[in-house]
Amino acid sequence: MTLIYFLNGHIIMQKPNAIEVSVLTKKFGALTAVDNVSFTVAEGEFFGFLGPNGAGKTTLIRMLTTLLKPTSGRAVVSCCDVSEAPRSVREKIGVVPQAVTSDLDLTGYENMDIYGRFYNIPKRERVEKIKYLLDIVGLANRANDLVATYSGGMRRRLEIARALVHTPEILFLDEPTIGLDPQSRHVVWEFLEKFREKDSLTIFLSTHYMEEAEALCDRVAIIDAGKIIALDSPGNLKSEIPGSDIVSLTLSDISRLENIKNVLTTTPFVHKIKVDAETLRIYVDNGAQNLPSLIDSVKEAGGIVSSVSIHQQSLEDVFIHYTGKSIREEEAKKVSFFVGAGVPQKLGR
Repeated sequence: MTLIYFLNGHIIMQKPNAIEVSVLTKKFGALTAVDNVSFTVAEGEFFGFLGPNGAGKTTLIRMLTTLLKPTSGRAVVSCCDVSEAPRSVREKIGVVPQAVTSDLDLTGYENMDIYGRFYNIPKRERVEKIKYLLDIVGLANRANDLVATYSGGMRRRLEIARALVHTPEILFLDEPTIGLDPQSRHVVWEFLEKFREKDSLTIFLSTHYMEEAEALCDRVAIIDAGKIIALDSPGNLKSEIPGSDIVSLTLSDISRLENIKNVLTTTPFVHKIKVDAETLRIYVDNGAQNLPSLIDSVKEAGGIVSSVSIHQQSLEDVFIHYTGKSIREEEAKKVSFFVGAGVPQKLGR
């Protein structure tokens, strides 16, 4: 439902919030996994939670989906308080967890059917819905095959379809494309867009893939060490960083580094310089056009450039801008995926 009201003679249309989070905190002993987080998600919005592994993304999703109780603060999902009315929340949401949870010894159809029975969907309606969803995710011709014979990408598509069998208002996705090859990842993206368009679905996506958040999300919250450090549309977040391009110059000798930085800092089109070992990350306007001038300035300052690259601002650069570090591609400690076999395996004890 869209709220319509008048303000100063103008018609204002505003969608109500599907999710409202206020100073939400989760502690595990001395560790604060989620630290006073506040945000809202509008109905029909594709909202992304972006951050490195261990930043608090999964903990937050587990609280919003009633699997963890908050230490303090409040979260309302589909008009239901996650602490006071967890059962009502669960009836209105679909969840695709990070770990693969489909039963390998059942067929794709049987996996879907079990979920439909959990939600007491009448048989005729259940059969029609399962066929509809399997068709959309491109698994209609594999519906009666054992999930053990599916590829990793097919299993992910099945789990997304399964989470939608009861027509939820909100779909939560925790790292839905982790472990998938780039082609399979893009296929999953296409199906998520289809579901959003067809069913006016609100989607909450947790990911550490920059390109995923940038390609799919209306707005993105960047989280690090349990805190939200930035929240806006991908375009607005990138526009906050000075310079449209980033030129990376790797030096063969860093003995003249300070002199080079001093020279480049006085260049009119250079907005900011960051140093990473032998590489200068230079935030500039019109990188391709100004590259020859940059290289000449480095040479004049006594430096030798061994390699050059140019790219436009991305969410990775936004993260670096706010934290001073790049998103870490950490090895998952809780679950590893054998994508070929699709079997989740716990590491350690």
